[in-house]
Amino acid sequence: MRAIRRFTVRTVLPEAIAALGDLANNLRWSWHPPTRELFAAMDRKRWEAARHDPIALLGRFAPEELEAFAADPEFVARVEAARADLEAYLTEPRWYQKLSERTDGAVPSSIAYFSPEFGITAVLPQYSGGLGILAGDHLKSASDLGVPVIGVGLLYQYGYFKQSLTRDGWQHEDYPVLDPNELPISMLFEADGSPATVTLALAGGRTLVAHVWKAQVGRVPLLLLDSNHQANDEAARAVTDRLYGGSSEHRLHQELLLGVGGVRALRLWSRLTGAPAPDVYHTNEGHAGFLGLERISEIVTAERVSVDAALEQVRAATVFTTHTPVPAGIDRFGRDLVLAQFSGPGALPGLPVERVLELGAESYPGGDPAVFNMAVMGLRLAQRANGVSQLHGVVSRGMFVGLWPGFDPGEVPITSITNGVHAPTWVDPRMTELAEKYIGPAITEQARAWEQIEQVPAQDLWAVRRQLRSDLVDDARRRVRASWVKRGASPAELGWVDSVLDPDVLTIGFARRVPTYKRLTLMLRDPDRLRSLLLSPDRPIQLVIAGKSHPADETGKRLIQQLVHFADSADVRHRIVFLPNYDIAMAQVLYPGCDVWLNNPLRPFEACGTSGMKSALNGGLNLSILDGWWDEWYDGENGWAIPTADGVTDPDRRDDLEAAALYDLIEREVTPRFYTRDDDGLPHRWLAMVRHTFSSLGPKVLASRMVADYTRQLYVPASAAGHSVGKERAVELSKFKTRLRAGWPAVRVEHVDSSGVSAAPQVGDELTLRAVVALGSLAPSDVDVQVVHGRVSPSDTLTDTVVQSLAPVESVGDGRQVFEGTLRLRRTGPFGYTVRVLPAHEGFASPAELGLVTNA
Repeated sequence: MRAIRRFTVRTVLPEAIAALGDLANNLRWSWHPPTRELFAAMDRKRWEAARHDPIALLGRFAPEELEAFAADPEFVARVEAARADLEAYLTEPRWYQKLSERTDGAVPSSIAYFSPEFGITAVLPQYSGGLGILAGDHLKSASDLGVPVIGVGLLYQYGYFKQSLTRDGWQHEDYPVLDPNELPISMLFEADGSPATVTLALAGGRTLVAHVWKAQVGRVPLLLLDSNHQANDEAARAVTDRLYGGSSEHRLHQELLLGVGGVRALRLWSRLTGAPAPDVYHTNEGHAGFLGLERISEIVTAERVSVDAALEQVRAATVFTTHTPVPAGIDRFGRDLVLAQFSGPGALPGLPVERVLELGAESYPGGDPAVFNMAVMGLRLAQRANGVSQLHGVVSRGMFVGLWPGFDPGEVPITSITNGVHAPTWVDPRMTELAEKYIGPAITEQARAWEQIEQVPAQDLWAVRRQLRSDLVDDARRRVRASWVKRGASPAELGWVDSVLDPDVLTIGFARRVPTYKRLTLMLRDPDRLRSLLLSPDRPIQLVIAGKSHPADETGKRLIQQLVHFADSADVRHRIVFLPNYDIAMAQVLYPGCDVWLNNPLRPFEACGTSGMKSALNGGLNLSILDGWWDEWYDGENGWAIPTADGVTDPDRRDDLEAAALYDLIEREVTPRFYTRDDDGLPHRWLAMVRHTFSSLGPKVLASRMVADYTRQLYVPASAAGHSVGKERAVELSKFKTRLRAGWPAVRVEHVDSSGVSAAPQVGDELTLRAVVALGSLAPSDVDVQVVHGRVSPSDTLTDTVVQSLAPVESVGDGRQVFEGTLRLRRTGPFGYTVRVLPAHEGFASPAELGLVTNA
């Protein structure tokens, strides 16, 4: 019998313990062990049954049971202490408030952080992979630091998907409906009690209405837009059905709601709460790029300025982060689809569709004129942009160099801020307690405290590592049994599951999304050699593997099936397991329980890859290709680097070579170090590497370091630029750029003279340069004439360059100007230089901002 209607009955808490509701609805509990323990102590069996979800737990108690808790003075005191602790956390000055004091308040009052997914907790399944987990860690660390971030995202009715396996090992997807009323979120309401909404016009005269929900992530509010509104037609209600699914039009509508609707939700939030409008807008990947269009439209209509002037104001206060190292990872829509949306009824006031199309056009060599590129638009709408590791910054500058013609890739204005992870979420409490016991509370307050890990006795460190591994074994056995039951196995067939994995065997973990470039099955290139490693009588290894493939990625699903077939083999199934439905809850057991974290992507296609950071903070050692974050922080002692065959063009041959290198490392270096024990039974060389990992990586891989870097390097400058580019300045700047672009074709370097060095120059000699530059209608103050010098190759290519500006000294008529400067020779060897002309304006964040350059 099926219900014809459903609704959710909310728990009513007695007054004495009403604060439990506040504690449950602030997601700080997800990274605060004392609050979790308070809920668990109410009934540990129910806590487990509720999957560590405080709201679900409270719903499992009858009113009379809650009254009994309210009558227990000891429990009421614990609730009150937890409430007071949360209140102090939400109100006390933290790192950002102290930064504000040191800078006389020259910091943003509010920062809007847009992302299509947020991985906060398994209880709120609004994420698919690394992008969402990174976004969740960003909000949590912003909260811990007191940075006034406000998150903006979408509320998906089905989340991503739950993964299971068929009997044949094929991935199967389920999409259970998520009831918002059963999640730790609350709907926004107008003063009259009606639900607050935002409305968007769609192509063809249709309308999209969205509810706005709020999740409270510590100090950070996260606004989530939900299109499941009765005013919408069926297609519009389904816009926020699931992550990364549907047609191009469906995805366009999702990103329209996230960007345009997200800005409108922020305005709604400010009106309802009095919160300040954001000073800075952070676009986390191109999915949210349409936020810039809505802000241009706002400024054009409110301030009655040109689109160009509004664009200057928007760019000044916008930060764009790219997360993909491959063009295939970028959202690209058909130009006609975008044309249809932003013309007619869907047009944004004051913003002609032609200007919209220009922003996303691939108007550079090799670009496709038929597509609209969301990352290209994101870069054009942001004055500051970054990749998510140093290597990814290099890759991104090369990938987008077409937007800055005439510049070398190294000069493309995309910087790098390497990702980090939120330690309170990912470090097992037992590891934190061990560190606190010997180092003190500084371990949770100061990143540098990890450098004191030598104070932790080896036997204690090894005992905790063994317990974490044992917990993973127990969890893996439970998950393997549940998976096989779902695959159709009977209990009589599953006696072998009780011997799956061993808490004393070297455990290697591998868990991530399953696109081809991450190479899930590289470990299977030589199955016989892998078997010998798994079944070694003296130094065996065991593998714990997890990961989801996108539902539409048949290749990824085949990779999972291939690995599952191997793991099903009777001779090795006690040494290798594939755990379905990789999520935050699994990860919080998996990372701490693995001794080694394996990552073997095709270099350089891993933008950052933060799973290895989480393992490192739990005492795991990384075994990885030098890609993403590992490329910059591997030091030879904090893990192992898998050699790469970068010059090999045959992909099969490359995989064979790199797989062989992986097997060699495990056999010759990893397993001997793990299993070589001293008289006291401890692997001291292994533990020395663990300690070095803590001290060398602990201060670096934290999301608190990442958010502080974003704040100092991007948010504060963007806020200052946004405030400086008001209406008048924006109009002046837009006119300057228009004048500069019009006059630039006449700019050329006519002649360069040098003097002052002999035929055999030496270090310390000074070279005087004199350049005659035709400026046409432009003035000397409009340009920066530079000498670029450095080492020179046999083909005259400059490397290791240094840039120095030349000063205007005289006019020689007909718009021609002489620029002059002195250059001191500081290096031996082949030396060369060139002269170039760039636009110059104090409002530029980078000399390459306009993409204009004239080289001699």
